[in-house]
Amino acid sequence: MSVRNLNFAFNPSSVALIGASAKPRTVGAVALHNIFAAEFQGEVYLVNPRRSEINGHPCFTDVASLPNAPDLAVIATPPDSVPDIIAQLGARGTKAAVVITAGFGEGGSAQGQALCNAMLEAARPHLMRIVGPNCFGLMLPRIGLNASFIHIQPLPGRLAFVAQSGALLATVVDWATHRRIGFSHLVSLGDMADVDFGDMLDHLGADNHTRAILLYIESITHARKFMSAARAAARIKPVIVVKAGRYRQSASAANSHTGAMAGSDAVYEAAFKRAGILRVNDLEALFDAVSTLGMLQPITGNRLALLTNGGGIGVMATDTLMYRQGTLAELSEATMDRLDAALPSTWSHGNPVDIIGDATPERYSEALNAIMEDPGVDAVLVMNCPTAIGSSLDAAQAVLKTVKQRSPYTRRCGVLACWIGEGPAEEARQMFREQGIPTYETPTKAVRGFMQMVRFQRSQAMLMEVPQDIPKAFTPDIEAVHSIIDRALAQKREWLLETEAKAVLSAYDIPVVPTRVADTPEAAARLASEIAGPVVLKALSPAIVHKSDVGGVALGLETPDAVQERATWMQKHLKDQATTGTLPLQFSVQPMIHKDHAHELILGMHVDPQFGPVLLFGHGGTATEVIMDRAIALPPLNMNLAREMIRSTQISRLLAGYRDVPRVDVEQIVVALVKISQLVCDVNEILTLDINPFLCDCAGALALDARLRIQPVNKLAGRHLAICPYPAELEQTIELPDGQPMLLRPIRPEDEPAFQRLFASLPPEDIRLRFLHPMKLLSKDLAARLTQIDYDREMALVLTDKDKPRGGDLFGVVRFCADPDNEKAEFAILLGREKTGLGLGPMLMRRILDYARTRGIRHIFGEVLNDNRSMLALCNALGFKRRRAPDDPGVTEVSLAL
Repeated sequence: MSVRNLNFAFNPSSVALIGASAKPRTVGAVALHNIFAAEFQGEVYLVNPRRSEINGHPCFTDVASLPNAPDLAVIATPPDSVPDIIAQLGARGTKAAVVITAGFGEGGSAQGQALCNAMLEAARPHLMRIVGPNCFGLMLPRIGLNASFIHIQPLPGRLAFVAQSGALLATVVDWATHRRIGFSHLVSLGDMADVDFGDMLDHLGADNHTRAILLYIESITHARKFMSAARAAARIKPVIVVKAGRYRQSASAANSHTGAMAGSDAVYEAAFKRAGILRVNDLEALFDAVSTLGMLQPITGNRLALLTNGGGIGVMATDTLMYRQGTLAELSEATMDRLDAALPSTWSHGNPVDIIGDATPERYSEALNAIMEDPGVDAVLVMNCPTAIGSSLDAAQAVLKTVKQRSPYTRRCGVLACWIGEGPAEEARQMFREQGIPTYETPTKAVRGFMQMVRFQRSQAMLMEVPQDIPKAFTPDIEAVHSIIDRALAQKREWLLETEAKAVLSAYDIPVVPTRVADTPEAAARLASEIAGPVVLKALSPAIVHKSDVGGVALGLETPDAVQERATWMQKHLKDQATTGTLPLQFSVQPMIHKDHAHELILGMHVDPQFGPVLLFGHGGTATEVIMDRAIALPPLNMNLAREMIRSTQISRLLAGYRDVPRVDVEQIVVALVKISQLVCDVNEILTLDINPFLCDCAGALALDARLRIQPVNKLAGRHLAICPYPAELEQTIELPDGQPMLLRPIRPEDEPAFQRLFASLPPEDIRLRFLHPMKLLSKDLAARLTQIDYDREMALVLTDKDKPRGGDLFGVVRFCADPDNEKAEFAILLGREKTGLGLGPMLMRRILDYARTRGIRHIFGEVLNDNRSMLALCNALGFKRRRAPDDPGVTEVSLAL
């Protein structure tokens, strides 16, 4: 499940507190007080079998005696009683519950886990959603509901905060309320037996009352659902996360606290980045992010101007900005002239703009006006340190007045404030908060808040970036790979031989050094004699994983005799540990590759417990674990993502060339990463892959060694990934009535230019009928959203030239977008004029409906303009039902039960 019935949890009209109590300092008593203190306008029912009333409020003995089925139940009773209560509530018609009670398997208790399973089984027949157990509850300030035992009533606002830790949630409420920051939702997820972060992201992403989503995560469940929900939500509004358990010791603590396993922090980092989520490192940074996102209008760039009455704090802010790789705005000549005219001659004459310690309110106002109108400034940080001459409060009022004079809809430049000190400074900070301007106590925090917004904007830009297509199409030999792996599995081997691993790479057109196999030292010598120049000899056995650690690698052997001598040594010293039940020790012989300016890289993948396969790139060679210069990403990769992976490492600076070392052909590495990604998507038996070293220079790239570990699996290819890959199995050749063969395939992100060409070819009337209103241009963002789809929740089939499967024109597109529960989907169709009259519309509609049925979608719907007669006729022919849209008489709603 995903968002099904969550509206009953987060927008209930009635609430029942099961376990209401009059005993002070109990969960039932605190929750009762909070519910009534928050002034919830709906019905509230209290359940306590031993009380007829509590504090003047009537009590019911059990669920059966309630006058109506509550939308939401809050349960604070002993754990043994919870499964039966859930069953009773479900039978009455309740669709959501918050289980505050602990004791459901935390710390690995078998009895508690059995209770948790019983609770879920009781809820399942009624499609009842459960928040918790072992949580602090939830708070919905917009509707006046505080169904928690947190001690403070939060303020209403447009931020949502979701946390596994109830104590952290209480801390954030305390901090935010003092600073007048409000929330739409505050949710403690606890052990996440049912409702998890993926569900919350889906719900909050679609919630019109939520402007930004804040998460405190210790671990996640259902990685694919989380990634789909996170990518969808992050395209709509900011999503910020604090991930606890960065190191092994703290991850263990998180595991004992939540009863769930914490995964590798680097993988979480890669997942957040891929989803467009902004990660902050600690609670203080989260508080800064709350302040920034709760108040600051979105910024459009990273150029920051600093306005200050103290040179020292200007320098501190500049240092922090440079450390965090920000950009100090360069002021225009016009701005400098205005500042010269308004400021004393002793001002700093640059950015930071130091208006001197005796700065008057008028000086602040005139300088701020000039800076905000500079087109080279994206945001300005206004700072004030207390002096005996100028009033901090008067300066703050001048800044507020200046900002107010500009409409938030026309104000291009963002404004942040940093008033240092206590007393008047704190009063000034409160004034800024009340007027929606983010304010900070130190320059370091202020710059960090600004850079959080910069990082968020960059992640949004990456989500919308159109990837370049792979330079040269390749067709992998998947059958050859499966043949190699099946043979190894039949021999009960988990490691492929080096030669087998290289054969797998060759099947995916990844360049490898020619490698031959010998059974004896004498055979190895004969192979060496056929190779011009020095050779590399390696012990070949699935039992030896790290060959160089045990003397199983010999480099630069000049003669066949040297090869035979070294092979004989290996045979003697490694035979016992290298021999398996089916394969004796063998040898591989390959030419010694030496290039003066080549770099040793590592490319590979491993399987993470939470996110499945993850890809790796970094500094290679024997010291790769010591140097630890690596980047991690989730497959599938495209060219853009592969480049970003490379750019995020230190070795990328060397690859760019330096002194007399020429620039490496980085595109060769990019393409290799994309091909490895394709291999990982296609073959789910791969557990580990290391290509080390992957030698690369200005002339090209070559894999010198490869290790590949496998396992038998039952999942279909692609289901093992956290992000659904391109479904190549849907590609099919069709023949048009005129006999022309065409390719029908899923849309790809690289199709954005072709989609733009299709749109540009349409007459204005066709565009109006398709998009329900006139459009002259298709924005880059909209084009990206229509081509960069989540194949797990959407599908778009395109018709293209069979001879130009990539980069060719699109002649038609049909799509649907399903809800997170895969129950209902909205369809759309767009046809070019070039192939009119050939029945493409009915053909495409039938194909997408057939595919929707295979996905288990039960209902498909759409909106059609009343004067789009051809579309309405097609819907009639396909059996769609019609009705006039209640909100727009010019639109007909069409729907079909599948």
